[in-house]
Amino acid sequence: MTITPTTLTRAAGAAAVAAGLIFIGVQIGHPHLDATTITTTEVVLRGSLKVLMAVLALVGIAGMYLSQVRRNGLLGLIGYVVLSVGYLSIMCTTFVAAFVLPAIADTNPGFVNDVAAVATNGSAIGDIGALQTVNSVQGFGYLAGGLIFGIALYRARVLTRWATVLLAAGGAVSILLTVLPDAFYRLLAFPTGIAMIALGYSLWRTARRDSTPQPAEVRSRPVTTAGAE
Repeated sequence: MTITPTTLTRAAGAAAVAAGLIFIGVQIGHPHLDATTITTTEVVLRGSLKVLMAVLALVGIAGMYLSQVRRNGLLGLIGYVVLSVGYLSIMCTTFVAAFVLPAIADTNPGFVNDVAAVATNGSAIGDIGALQTVNSVQGFGYLAGGLIFGIALYRARVLTRWATVLLAAGGAVSILLTVLPDAFYRLLAFPTGIAMIALGYSLWRTARRDSTPQPAEVRSRPVTTAGAE
């Protein structure tokens, strides 16, 4: 198979769609996190899917930025970097939740409960170390990055514009939802998830359209009468 820019762009679009679907899917019916539930197969599976989601999202937003890098400008670069930091942080914290916390839930349930509380916008009773800082970086990157990158994509006028607005507005909606209980906090994923699905499909469609061969322009050759009898 020949790897071309169009192939990579379409793959990035598909990755963004998959990330959006997973982001929404894992939040539906999500159990409350604590030292008891975090060891269950369901929560471990959901955590593993979140890690995959973050990886796919990183691929997707990279494709969105690089496919229109000149149109995105400096604002797009800033938004892309900040949002990427947010998703990298999500990947790190969800990896810890899926593969580290279950192993210490029995021996150190207080630490696990504190990490779970902070992850769902609660407060830790004890010290959770660097995870507190990573969680703060994650929140800033996710909210501010989505806002800035969404504005840049909107200004570029290439991908579906309502989805770029939803990506940007998702940050403001998320800020409002953070003051609500855990069940509502899970709704944080929905605005960005829907935006990722729509933007990924738009990116895939744009790459497909750009790769469609255009009919060659046929220029008629002028008739000359030179030398005619």
